[in-house]
Amino acid sequence: MRKNDQERWEDYLEAILNIVSEKNYAQVKDIASELEIGPSSVTEMMKKLSEAGYVNYRKYGAVTLTASGERLARRTLSKHNVLKDFLLILGVPDDDADNEACRIEHIVGDFTIDRIRKFLEFVSMEEGDPRWFEHFKYYCETGEYVRCDPGNEAHCPIHGNKKKAR
Repeated sequence: MRKNDQERWEDYLEAILNIVSEKNYAQVKDIASELEIGPSSVTEMMKKLSEAGYVNYRKYGAVTLTASGERLARRTLSKHNVLKDFLLILGVPDDDADNEACRIEHIVGDFTIDRIRKFLEFVSMEEGDPRWFEHFKYYCETGEYVRCDPGNEAHCPIHGNKKKAR
């Protein structure tokens, strides 16, 4: 499946942002390495991004982001980080979470990202895992839904065992 132009542009800008944050500038070879593509593809895209006003590019020179390029790159990176954190909380392995976040970041809307960000903030306010989250993990591992109320906590395979261990 071929990515649309907007997705490709965002991937390039995000890669440039990552490289520039490490060494203050990027070169075509750095971008090619980061995106695992050929230098000629990068050169072609740099011309397009330069014409669109997203990068400062001269053949054989350094590549930097313009203000609008940096805004779009930071917005894309922020979406990526929120999505990856969300997937990690769900128990998705790190590499998979990173790859999936990269694919989703291009299509998810601002409202949805804001809700996911707020969910992550909310969940992080609890010390340890909230009770419902412990049940979610158990469900993911076993496929078994457990109802655990104060009245039947002793029968809960998660919290009943904790009480017995005390």
